[in-house]
Amino acid sequence: MADEKQDSEFAEDQAPWRPGEADVDVELSEEAEGDSGEIDQEEFKKVVQTVSQTAGDDSDIEEDEVAEEVESNNIANVNKEVEPDIEITTTSVIEAVLFCSDEPITPKKLVEIVGTGSVKDIRSIVDELNEKYEQMNCAFRIEGIAGGYQMLTQPAYNTWLRKLLKVRSETKLSPAALETLAIVAYKQPIIRVEIEAIRGVAVGEMLRQLSEKGLAKIVGRAEELGRPLLYGTTKKFLEVFGLNSLKDLPTVEDLKNPD
Repeated sequence: MADEKQDSEFAEDQAPWRPGEADVDVELSEEAEGDSGEIDQEEFKKVVQTVSQTAGDDSDIEEDEVAEEVESNNIANVNKEVEPDIEITTTSVIEAVLFCSDEPITPKKLVEIVGTGSVKDIRSIVDELNEKYEQMNCAFRIEGIAGGYQMLTQPAYNTWLRKLLKVRSETKLSPAALETLAIVAYKQPIIRVEIEAIRGVAVGEMLRQLSEKGLAKIVGRAEELGRPLLYGTTKKFLEVFGLNSLKDLPTVEDLKNPD
């Protein structure tokens, strides 16, 4: 019964889009809606940058549109100043770099990143870190992979990690869905016709997919002719992208590449 109600709400909102209603011309990539890709924050930022540049200056979220918050922020804010009680050492820098990397890093590359020491020093530090992890009974170690180092969980935890990977696979999105999600995130609350005016294509199916994955939802109805549905993001959206609130969404300036 709930599914039928939701389908009827989506169907009610499927008014045909007409080219005359578009106020922005957007150059889009191929839809490839059948090809799914893992939700990636860097990819999302690129999509947001494209949408922000084409949607105009009004793409920023007004403060009165921000309502949802989550209890914790899992991604550190790189713009914040380093806490005065944190001691930065060569060992801690190497640990941080390996923790953030999703691929092996060679000792030579680590020397370049740290800016001091030698390959021999790097190997010695890795050994020290692994000894510390073993003493602390940590679930991960720094392993030698393809001539480099990578921080990996131990095989004993595979049973639980498979469950995590299964959950992640349920949140895969196509590029078209990512573009739609970026527009909803920055322009919410927004009606479907406005999203289609920015993207230049119908977005009914994309909104349905985002709703099914728990990333977007119906937040009300617009006070205009026909009372069209308004869409916004969910708490799960904040959790997936590591945001404490919608105020933490990157601005256009944040997404620009440094000169």
